[in-house]
Amino acid sequence: MKITRFSAIAFISVIVFVMSLFASQQNIATSRYHSKKELASFQMHTGPIGPGEYFLPSSRCGGCHGKDSLGWANVNEDLVDVNLYDRWSASMMGMSARDPFWRAKVSQEKLVNPAHGLDLEDKCTSCHAPMGHYNAHFNGASHYTIADFDNDSLGIDGVSCAGCHTIGEAGLGTTFSGEILFDTTRKIYGPFVGPMVGPMQLYTGYTPVYSPHISDSKLCASCHTLITSTADLNGNLTGGKYVEQATYHEYKNSIYSQNNTSCQNCHMARISDPIMIANGYLSLTPRTPFNQHSFAGANSFMLKLMKANKNALGLDLPDYKFDTTLIATDRMLKEKSVDLTLHFDSVANDSAYFRVKLVNKAGHKFPSGYPSRRAVLQFVIKDSSNDTIFKSGIFHSDFSVAGEQPAFEPHHNIINQSGVSQIYEIVMGDVNGNYTSVLERGAFSLKDNRLTPTGFSTQHPSYDTVQISADALADPDFNKISGIEGSGTDEVHFHVSVAGINGSINATAKIIYQTLPPKFVQEMFSLSSAPIDDFKNMFNAADKTPVVANADSLMNLQLITYTASQLNQRDDIRVFPTLTVDGRVSVNAYGKIEIKQIDVFDANGKYVIGKISSQNTKSETLNLTGNEGIYFIRIKTNKKEFYKKVIKQ
Repeated sequence: MKITRFSAIAFISVIVFVMSLFASQQNIATSRYHSKKELASFQMHTGPIGPGEYFLPSSRCGGCHGKDSLGWANVNEDLVDVNLYDRWSASMMGMSARDPFWRAKVSQEKLVNPAHGLDLEDKCTSCHAPMGHYNAHFNGASHYTIADFDNDSLGIDGVSCAGCHTIGEAGLGTTFSGEILFDTTRKIYGPFVGPMVGPMQLYTGYTPVYSPHISDSKLCASCHTLITSTADLNGNLTGGKYVEQATYHEYKNSIYSQNNTSCQNCHMARISDPIMIANGYLSLTPRTPFNQHSFAGANSFMLKLMKANKNALGLDLPDYKFDTTLIATDRMLKEKSVDLTLHFDSVANDSAYFRVKLVNKAGHKFPSGYPSRRAVLQFVIKDSSNDTIFKSGIFHSDFSVAGEQPAFEPHHNIINQSGVSQIYEIVMGDVNGNYTSVLERGAFSLKDNRLTPTGFSTQHPSYDTVQISADALADPDFNKISGIEGSGTDEVHFHVSVAGINGSINATAKIIYQTLPPKFVQEMFSLSSAPIDDFKNMFNAADKTPVVANADSLMNLQLITYTASQLNQRDDIRVFPTLTVDGRVSVNAYGKIEIKQIDVFDANGKYVIGKISSQNTKSETLNLTGNEGIYFIRIKTNKKEFYKKVIKQ
């Protein structure tokens, strides 16, 4: 007979009950089923939460919700440890207060606008050290700085257990920019019905309470939309506001919000195995589904940097904990972020026409969050001798993009020369309309062509917070299919000269994620402070290789072109050019085909112009006088109908 883990647990529970007849139940609960390390974590403080206090650091949670020394609790059916505390501790949430880039960025902002230093630090710590920030203000502090929380166990704990689980339901999803509505009634909210109350009250002073709001995306809203005040180049506040990041509002403007797919569904990997979620209480009912606390995003660069510098950063974490988070992060980026498909449309007149289709699979823009993050579309064609004949989105040795314009690269619908790249990003502009990486100088976005989520609409109430820049908005392929918005897609067209190319070619397309491009830290590294200098050394020593999120290739493509005599032997229709600037397009019939009627429609399916031949002809010329964009040409002939696509640039 197979004995399952939970059968064994039930058996041991009976033994525990018998033993309880001969010993104090409390002594059994604490000494028999908790290791010395677990008990020590309980005793790090003199007792439960004190009068006038609302938070305890994560160490008080680790005893029950960390690694089980007996291996019964906090493991899945395969006995793999999935405990909450360890997964959280090596996440960007757990390390938010120690993040060296964040500390350097705060230092830069203070050096640029020293009169705002205290206010800047106070605003930044409201999300990177929320418990310490709230507690300090509750106790009368006017500001809470990095120096304050370096000596504060609540602050240095970052976005900790109580920092999320004590957020109340009232007003949830209505406050942003670090204004977190904590419940100060000493309740700890969780996702499971009927929590065991006694032990948590005994050891921490909190009362565990079930509430579905803990699984709602609104829980994330307070920090994942950040709107900052704008300062001019002299440090004077203009009264303007800038949306530094708005991941929550991007999510609201998506199909995911409408179908109740929450942030937690994606960023906290869910397993269906029943999990005993606390150590030492074998009578606990196993819980399912269970959300792991790795909080996986796409920021593997900073995770690797912090792993390499963990001692200098005061991170007492073994490498395997970082590795677990990195695996989850890699899976999130490569499996759940973006689809890419490479299409070979045609070859004509010494040009090959390719199309790369991207589909955003995330519940927000891709990339999202902090404005340094971007994605580069790389497209390379090589001939049969492996010589490169076309390249776009290529990185230099310092991981800047070859050919990128100094301020920013505009959005492209068509790329017809090497060295021009499609980069999906948000770019900040100052009050003079110049590029800036200084957050407090952000006045408006010079560019935002990041891939939108499915269902994204320019008519949504939150659109003013998450606008698409004009260059992408004018692209008929961006977030549109047949003129209908909300597709969450983009198509980039590559027109490649193949004159003189013999034999086959190989084409490869990649979408490459970059956390921190060199140009974003250039302004910072021109200044000097201890946090900036420390991060500069870490950054220069780090592996800055961007991550390939997805890729596709077409191999051994045969370039077949025809002479005029060869074309006349085939029944076919040819349209040239397929990319026109002046709007003039020729339609030619070959073989036994004769043109009877031509109709032209725009990308929205609206009829534009037409021609009816009084007698069947072999050639017609069209003049597309309308706006730039895609046009579809329907050609009726003596044999069948043909459909062709032309782009007016």
